[in-house]
Amino acid sequence: MSSVEKNSIAKAFRELQSEICQGLEQLDGSAKFRSDEWARPAGGGGRTNIIQDGALLEKGGVAFSEVFGEISEEMKRQLKFDQGKDFYATGVSIVLHPENPNVPIIHMNVRYFQIDDHLYWFGGGIDLTPHYIVDEHARIFHQRLKDICDHFDTTFYSDFKQRADDYFFLPHRDETRGVGGIFYDHLSENNTSLSKEELLRFALRLGQNFVPIYAEQSEFGRNIEPSPGEIEWQQIRRGRYVEFNLVHDRGTKFGLHSGGRTESILMSLPKTAGWQYDHPIKMGSREAETQAKLKKGLDWLNPA
Repeated sequence: MSSVEKNSIAKAFRELQSEICQGLEQLDGSAKFRSDEWARPAGGGGRTNIIQDGALLEKGGVAFSEVFGEISEEMKRQLKFDQGKDFYATGVSIVLHPENPNVPIIHMNVRYFQIDDHLYWFGGGIDLTPHYIVDEHARIFHQRLKDICDHFDTTFYSDFKQRADDYFFLPHRDETRGVGGIFYDHLSENNTSLSKEELLRFALRLGQNFVPIYAEQSEFGRNIEPSPGEIEWQQIRRGRYVEFNLVHDRGTKFGLHSGGRTESILMSLPKTAGWQYDHPIKMGSREAETQAKLKKGLDWLNPA
């Protein structure tokens, strides 16, 4: 039996949450996180840390959860899994909405799921949603992710990048949420070359690199003064983010159907967002350039 059990994984994830929050407070330079401990009546609970109205971050959340209990029929439908009686899930989820539209939205989560005492898997990912896509910034982001993946398995990046393209996609808009990243699910010793211990280290390595990756991306644009038009475009892009999270995101659906805490589940939504009917985009504009790149399959490491 592996020495890495669910309680030690939860402990590592809780420590990761604290580490990330400390790093983000330093990066923001102004705002501090407010911590909210909560309990789930059916079993478990978590700690949701929220930061708002900072020098960099208009709203951000870093949430830890550890929930368990009986698997409901609705959960089985959501998981597309019909075995087992009890579940256990723990993880860290992060979404950051910056004040400046020249800084991207970013999301990351790492999670562990167990059914009864024998079946387990890891999942997670990280993706970047620029309000304005800059090819070189996207390339740097993807290179950072490839470097992390290659340390554990050289097949991970290409596989997980494709999964991210497919997952972070709004079919009703026929556009990706942003420039993608990596996404993985149901990883275990049975379908990878890694042990359970190594899979945990992979998840933690992603988490430990989150703040440096976002610091690098934020420095590209945080000191650029936005125009009123750029702020308007930011609201529209935030609206697309809301659409994805409420309509398609599996984590949101699982949280709501598992009896999780609604405030914590919806902490991923921005403080403000906008929707304009049939919003016109001027040809040749930064907005048009960004819209044209919201598609699957782009090779950000080797752009054409």
